[in-house]
Amino acid sequence: MQEDKSNWKTEEMTERVITRKSVNQNITKLEFPWPSPILTRSYEILREIEQGGTREFPEVLLLHAGNPQEVGQKPLTFFRQVISACLYPDLMEDLNLPSDVREKAKLILRNCRGHSVGAYSDSPGIEIFRQEVAKFLGERDGIPRDYNNIILSSGATDGIKSILMILNHSKSEKPPGIMIPLPQYPLYSAIAKEYGMYEIYYFLDEDNEWALSIQELKRAINEARAYCEPRALAVINPGNPTGSVLTYKNIEDIVKFAHEERIFIVADEVYQDNVFVEDMNFHSFHKVMSKMGTPYSEMELASVMSASKGYIGECGMRGGCLEVFNLDPDVQKMLFKAVSAHLCPSILGQIMMYLLSSQPKPGDPSFLLFEKERGAILQNMKENATFLTEALNNIKGMKCNKVAGAMYAFPQLLLPPKFIEKAKSLGQEPDFFYCMELVEKTGICSLPGSQFLNKPGTYHIRMTFLAPVKNMKAMAIRLKEFHEKILAEYS
Repeated sequence: MQEDKSNWKTEEMTERVITRKSVNQNITKLEFPWPSPILTRSYEILREIEQGGTREFPEVLLLHAGNPQEVGQKPLTFFRQVISACLYPDLMEDLNLPSDVREKAKLILRNCRGHSVGAYSDSPGIEIFRQEVAKFLGERDGIPRDYNNIILSSGATDGIKSILMILNHSKSEKPPGIMIPLPQYPLYSAIAKEYGMYEIYYFLDEDNEWALSIQELKRAINEARAYCEPRALAVINPGNPTGSVLTYKNIEDIVKFAHEERIFIVADEVYQDNVFVEDMNFHSFHKVMSKMGTPYSEMELASVMSASKGYIGECGMRGGCLEVFNLDPDVQKMLFKAVSAHLCPSILGQIMMYLLSSQPKPGDPSFLLFEKERGAILQNMKENATFLTEALNNIKGMKCNKVAGAMYAFPQLLLPPKFIEKAKSLGQEPDFFYCMELVEKTGICSLPGSQFLNKPGTYHIRMTFLAPVKNMKAMAIRLKEFHEKILAEYS
């Protein structure tokens, strides 16, 4: 009888090839608050309610992320009809499908290899899509674009990672540095840690509507030079998590700063369609630099946009684009070579970027419905942005700057010292403790400002305003009651 050795274990067999000490040490330093323990708990409570459990509140309100369709935003009919016809071309035989949808789908498939969305494309994206994105950007700014400077990407994230990858080099023994706004979108510090770059934090001015101060940029870069070689400046406009919008003059000043310091600007412009205050407008860095004339119009720039935000909200499609401007031709070749190692971004994401840039026009069969749906989405966001600003400022012990753009409010919590002491006794940041208590007692899921790196000594929460107006009003009532109980209990 042959002996069964399947359960034998030797010392060699139990040794791991990769351990905590031998794994890429940059990854061990990487921090990204997803999934947040608060979000995990929110989903647990949501499942409890769905399975018949009882709570003091009727539902969980997910206000943690710029993920519109998770909280009820309906996809735009035109985009989904085109995508559906591309995925299942037999649908184009259905005469109930609008003629412009059928024509758009046929055009897309003609430009896909094998006439199928299941085939690889060129690494930077399908040429006609890049041409349409370039045309869209040119019309947006009144400045013609070269589609050869456009790279389609899997969301804006991959575009950001691609440009920082080629900047990840230093001529000295010091690491390359990237300037990151605080509060920040945590992607930037996560990429910096992954790439071994030095994080140069600059603070946005909360007392001045989250303005970006040139004096603060100078302070940050001067202090950082002892530790790194500054290479890039990341600017998020409109701002995440702050909801701020840069003025034209502010962008001019930032460009002048970057020129003076010989630093590369990475402009995160994914929220460009989300501006809600009448006297404010989105201005792209490309437009401002170009109109400033030499030497500023000759500076290098990278900017990203996405189909995940704006009014489209197709986060799961992973459609994004990176535009580069004034790159050295050899550097641009290397960038495209590096991108080619990823083969190509999702074809469905590429289609979303094409459709974003090639929307129905007046007279097209789909135009009226498209405009109605688009307008309703933006109107809901505008109403919620105004409502939320007022509602938060009507809560004692809370203050919030005007929500001018993007998808978020970032109110400051004026917490009682005893509450802060209680949180620290539990080994938690006070705003984390606050958010966890908030979801347990009200069903409101938001994120603590500490995950976005508050200015020391301040506490915030970030919440979206993407849910229907009635849900936002219900949230405001629950939040006010909760916060007042905190003040009473810990005062």
